[in-house]
Amino acid sequence: MNSTELRDALEDAGLSQYQAEAYNTLLQLGTASATELADACAVPTARIYDVLRDLEAKGYIETYEQDSLHARACDPETVLDDFRDRATMLETAADEIEDRWEEPEVDRHMLSIVKRFDTVLQRAASFIRDAENEVQLSATPEQYEKLRPALREAYENDAIVKVSLHTDPDADPSAFDVADFEGVVTEARHRTLPTPFVLLVDRTGTCFAPHANSLNQYGVLVNDYTLTYVFHWYFQTCLWEVWDVVYAEGDDDPPFVFADIRRCVRTIEPSFSAGATVRASVTGFDTATGAAVELSGDIVELHYSGAAETDGTPALSQLAGQVCFTLRTDEGSYSVGGWGAVLEEVEATRVTITGVVE
Repeated sequence: MNSTELRDALEDAGLSQYQAEAYNTLLQLGTASATELADACAVPTARIYDVLRDLEAKGYIETYEQDSLHARACDPETVLDDFRDRATMLETAADEIEDRWEEPEVDRHMLSIVKRFDTVLQRAASFIRDAENEVQLSATPEQYEKLRPALREAYENDAIVKVSLHTDPDADPSAFDVADFEGVVTEARHRTLPTPFVLLVDRTGTCFAPHANSLNQYGVLVNDYTLTYVFHWYFQTCLWEVWDVVYAEGDDDPPFVFADIRRCVRTIEPSFSAGATVRASVTGFDTATGAAVELSGDIVELHYSGAAETDGTPALSQLAGQVCFTLRTDEGSYSVGGWGAVLEEVEATRVTITGVVE
């Protein structure tokens, strides 16, 4: 480090330009009178005495009288300790800035707009790891790979994990390997159109970013029940419903587990209409009190638009309005709705079909 760089470093450490100049010169001279020091550096003679007093107050030098005012540099240990303390503080500050930049605090905000997709991806991983009930993800295969560890963690925590992978139109769906999904997702589908990045977690957390070819690049981070419900319908209708299944765990026999009551009703409607006894357990909460609810019993009635005219599996359009069922338990009968239930007694966060008796 040359003299100029040392002066710059001293200024960065809190010395003024004149203080840094005088101290740097005194280090080279060892001992000097005030006037000799002024002649040897760029500090005006009229200012040298004030500068020396300030440096002495900071512990950098000591002054003494010898016919005139003289100065010499103190044992540098005090100065070095100060520098090291400053370096530690700056390093700590740098780490804190990096942490805050990489993990923006959005928990207190209903909606945040960010510029970097990396921020969206990092928040998505955080949301996924905290998932307790359901994860819905629309991503490219590359984005899926980056989020796979978090998705595996959510899956192992018993969350239902649905992934819609979007690729170029000419991509071969047979290129997907079952091993890519086992132990990570519950069901995966393949969409052959460019698609935004979308993540929905536990009916409250949403991460959104336009697809890579979009003119506008930004990210939206949502922590709100109602706004997430809007994204849920976009996911269901555009990113999930009409696309081919490339992986699904389980078999044709119960239990069947659902986080979405509409998916549940579509699955059981043919058997229910044929007179089968459908047994289910429900986890959710009381819509009047918010108290946690766990129920088990038989489904005795399905309600949705056009139920009377349905022949087989109802179309998604028939399930756009109110969808619910009546569950008869040993304690009584309960009306059970899904996400956003208002008219029903219970909002189900999970429905498990435990048996279908023909």
